[in-house]
Amino acid sequence: MTQETILANARLILSDEVVTGSLCWKDGIITALDSGTTVPSGATDLGGDYLAPGLVELHTDNLERHISPRPKVNWPHRAAIVAHDRELAGTGITTVFDAIRVGSIVSDGGKRYGKYARQMADEILSMRDSGALRISHHIHLRAEMCSETLADELAEFGPEDRVGIVSMMDHTPGQRQFSDMAKYKDYVCGKHGLDPAAFEDYVHFLYGLQTTYSSKHQAATVAAANHYGATLASHDDTTTGHVETSHEHGVTLAEFPTTLEAADACNAKGIATIMGAPNLVRGGSHSGNVAALELANRDRLDILSSDYVPAGLLMAAIQLGQIWDDLPKGMATVTANPAKAVGMTDRGRLGAGLRADLIRFAMIDGVPVLKGAWSAGQQVS
Repeated sequence: MTQETILANARLILSDEVVTGSLCWKDGIITALDSGTTVPSGATDLGGDYLAPGLVELHTDNLERHISPRPKVNWPHRAAIVAHDRELAGTGITTVFDAIRVGSIVSDGGKRYGKYARQMADEILSMRDSGALRISHHIHLRAEMCSETLADELAEFGPEDRVGIVSMMDHTPGQRQFSDMAKYKDYVCGKHGLDPAAFEDYVHFLYGLQTTYSSKHQAATVAAANHYGATLASHDDTTTGHVETSHEHGVTLAEFPTTLEAADACNAKGIATIMGAPNLVRGGSHSGNVAALELANRDRLDILSSDYVPAGLLMAAIQLGQIWDDLPKGMATVTANPAKAVGMTDRGRLGAGLRADLIRFAMIDGVPVLKGAWSAGQQVS
């Protein structure tokens, strides 16, 4: 029989309170929680460190950073997946939805970005099934409306892939994330080295794609999410009209609404709002959109995503706990709330019968320092 593991003398972050106690698990499942400072024989004394559920990450660009560590550098994918997995484990993330773009531009060599979603998903799933990965990996398909091949690429996936999230993205310039054309120009020209004439040509080309494909791609994305049984998310909603459309499509998650107007509309429609942890930690959006702090102060922030800084997820959750004077509520934005949003009922909380996805951390000079992480009872960091 598998021996029980006990962590004792810990500050347990529960759903609505923090209590000193112990937690034990067996075969990857939490079996009991007890209060008090007693350290049973054979238990590990945490010395008052915090013990919380493992973090649940719904949207991260971190894998892309490992695949392409520099412009025009393509790192071996399986090695990148392993490095990504280890990095997330080291920041306390025990469940991740790996974001993969679907929808490519293939007709113009100067503006081309290629298809890769099916191959990347196959590699992630293969690595997961072979036991090479330490944490729990799932697929998040980011459907790019402003592309040429979205419908065909979505058709390559099915229910057997267990796609967890499909998000509807429209990066057409002059709207949503890039409503400010000056900021968009700085971003695109800096990233791709475009001169003013090439930039204008690129913008004109993207407008043409939106005119030709937007309606078709929206319909294909909604149908695909329903076919997969995936949670449907919107991306960068800016107006009440955007939210109304999202709601009509069946969206239940709003990733990074760019205005307070959109966040208020999401709240009214019962759509959970995701904001970036870097936005909160840095004190504002790098794109000039609404600050996560403003939404937090209006109770319009339900879930945090690490976005492009995995280590920011725990930092931001602690920061929210301080803002709200409610640590359990802050931690719920990276544990219980994201788990609930994607229908995961076996994790995100500390309780008997749930997965032993756990993190141990201490606060040192105001910074959360991870001291251990467990995924289904196996120590991963």
